[in-house]
Amino acid sequence: MYEKITSEFIDFAMTNPTCFHAIEAISSDLKDAGYEELKETAVWRLESEGKYFTTRNNSSLIVFKVPKNNIDGFNIAAAHTDSPALKIKGMQAEMTEGAYLKLNVEVYGGLLMSTWFDRPLSLAGRLMVKEKGKLIEKLVKIDRDLLMLPSVAIHMNRDANKGIEYNAQKDLLPLFAMPGLDSKKADKGQKNSNSSLLSEIIGKAAKINPKNIMSCDLFVYDRTPGSIWGANNEFFSVQHIDDLECAYTAIRALIDAPVGASQTSMPMVALFDNEEVGSETKQGADSTFLDDTLERIAEALGWSAQKKHAAIAGSFLVSADNAHAVHPNHPEYHDPVNKPVMNKGIVIKYAANQHYATDSVSSALFKELCDISKVPYQEFYNRSDKPGGSTLGNISNTHVSVNSVDIGLPQLAMHSCYETAGMLDAVYLAKVFKTFFSKSLVCDNGYSFK
Repeated sequence: MYEKITSEFIDFAMTNPTCFHAIEAISSDLKDAGYEELKETAVWRLESEGKYFTTRNNSSLIVFKVPKNNIDGFNIAAAHTDSPALKIKGMQAEMTEGAYLKLNVEVYGGLLMSTWFDRPLSLAGRLMVKEKGKLIEKLVKIDRDLLMLPSVAIHMNRDANKGIEYNAQKDLLPLFAMPGLDSKKADKGQKNSNSSLLSEIIGKAAKINPKNIMSCDLFVYDRTPGSIWGANNEFFSVQHIDDLECAYTAIRALIDAPVGASQTSMPMVALFDNEEVGSETKQGADSTFLDDTLERIAEALGWSAQKKHAAIAGSFLVSADNAHAVHPNHPEYHDPVNKPVMNKGIVIKYAANQHYATDSVSSALFKELCDISKVPYQEFYNRSDKPGGSTLGNISNTHVSVNSVDIGLPQLAMHSCYETAGMLDAVYLAKVFKTFFSKSLVCDNGYSFK
């Protein structure tokens, strides 16, 4: 029988359709587990054996535990909170096309466009609202089927099954409403003559006056329920497996992992936003967020600059961003030797062009963690004629230079709005992370975990 962490992740992914919702839910879980929130705008005061977290932009988060003993390094797990999606172009996104009302959207990240068609969709994200002279951030999630991207019938495009090249401005505008219908009856809400239908629906869902909405970050999300399937219930499918599966698993493992009585490595999880668009934001892996947090920890604990640099040099970063499982119908897309499969263990990712941060040192360290945890691992190389993209490890290393390994859980349909993975692999990752967060990395004429 599979452990429950994967089933709980499916519920988490369905409940939290945007990075803002995911960080709010994780923050709530951390507070329930006794973690104190540290505001970036406040002075930090840390105590031995304290548990803390901080957020940036309410879409990125760093959480850590302070060991009792002299700290000589950081054991850091990193993942990202964002996924490819369609983002609406502000509150004035309504577009009329004959009898229909559509929403104007733009593409966020490298999504598989074809997967968004002919399925129930809705809207979620954050609003900036003016209340009592202040600008307040509010989350919103329209928890009903609201939108659809209908395909063009085969009768209208006889070549459709030969492949379609989609135009983001023409083909990806979801159908929203018919302006001729009574919006009061359609939404059972109160119509404000000075507001659009979109703002009325958003305002009702957020329980605010739509006239007070100043700006928004709203995304289209898939409403298809998550599913556990296969002859032996060995697979599951849901939105945002890449990379909420790793983010959720890392947080769960950190909460559950005991800090060893003699532990000298500080356990930490860093969740970054905007990986899917290059990480070059104030809350991305290519920002100062991790470096700032390490600096503030050092200052709050009274470290000298020398001690901080020594601790960083004795640290290890596990960048967890999901990996490509070999496709059952297209094994030719993989390297002829290295073909990871679902439910067979964590994938260690390599690239000679350094788009993955893994090298022989960090690979050996991670394999040691897997061996200690009695967890299987696999290895991934891109086909030599199909260069892959980059992820968190090498980007984070440009700001905080530590031994780093890029790993992930094997999945299919990456960047689809409905992805597929194996039921066992999150269990494996949780075990490795729990080991990682409970051990100290010793760098003394070699490396070992104690």
